[in-house]
Amino acid sequence: MSDAPDAPDTPDTPDSPDAPAALPGLDLARLRERIDQDLPGLLDGPLRARLFEGGKSNLTYLLEDGTGRWVLRRPPLGHVLATAHDMAREFRVLGALHPTAVPVPEPLLLIEDAEVTGAPCYLMQYAPGTVYRDEEQFAGLGPERVHGLGLHLVDTLVALHALDPQAVGLGGFGRPEGFLERQLGRWGKQLAASRSREVAGIDELQAHLAAALPQSPAPALVHGDYRLDNVLVDGDDRITAVLDWEMSTVGDPLTDLGLLVMYVELARRFDGVLPGAVLAPGFPATDELVARYAAGSGRDVSALGWYVGFASFKLAVVLEGIHYRWTKGGTVGPGFDRVGELVPAFVQFGLAALKLKEH
Repeated sequence: MSDAPDAPDTPDTPDSPDAPAALPGLDLARLRERIDQDLPGLLDGPLRARLFEGGKSNLTYLLEDGTGRWVLRRPPLGHVLATAHDMAREFRVLGALHPTAVPVPEPLLLIEDAEVTGAPCYLMQYAPGTVYRDEEQFAGLGPERVHGLGLHLVDTLVALHALDPQAVGLGGFGRPEGFLERQLGRWGKQLAASRSREVAGIDELQAHLAAALPQSPAPALVHGDYRLDNVLVDGDDRITAVLDWEMSTVGDPLTDLGLLVMYVELARRFDGVLPGAVLAPGFPATDELVARYAAGSGRDVSALGWYVGFASFKLAVVLEGIHYRWTKGGTVGPGFDRVGELVPAFVQFGLAALKLKEH
């Protein structure tokens, strides 16, 4: 396996404890004051924080006071794309989903001013579980358990898409009419905002997506970055939490399925480009994943190629934004110097999904 950096925003194992002054993007003393003010009695002892590894977008910290554990999220340092990294939006989604069958961490406190971290942030309960990102780690479960977890991943997505956004308090969370057209336009604008170099084929991919927009099914709550390493799994192979809701909205649910397929296929075709847990023996084939979703949701998936192409374009733009921040010195942690190398692979795979080139 390559040591290529992970795709954005997948907290996993925290680094060693840092002194408060060493933590980027967090004033621990001010955070303690705000928590004591707004959630009196929550903290029992001295507060320590550690930065999670794995995230290439939002910064995520593990907080501990000797008896309890919590998680804090804030936007990245430096260049931030318009409409991205909306902490209030994530907080609202977690609050809506926490009482439902879709597992998410419980949100505790939204801090909308910039006094604590230099940007809005929010605090949530720590959710136990393992993030499976590495092939060898995941393969240790054995093929039968790996297969079952792959199907459980799809079933959890079906459960999310079965929710009535209005019933869970997210009726005005998105604008389903014209969703795909607006999404494509939004990601085109974000690409323009992050351009620092020429990327072969990316404009061609955007143009062909615009020329072949499919008819969307009935709208649903969309995660926006659904994949194996954005969920936590416990020792009984249950998904304890779906993480990273920064791109969530109400819109076309097949965008989530297309993204999941893209992650699985890119990992299989370009070993080391993406987290490789899906390469573990037993993980369901793409056709089985898609069939499982179609059977569980009752949705027509015949236009899935477009959605896979769109997912490739979207993630290419995300990574190009991360690459842009790296060139400006606005990123934290190792591996950012190689993020830009991933963008062409996403673009070429997207063109192949639209059958515009052979891969």
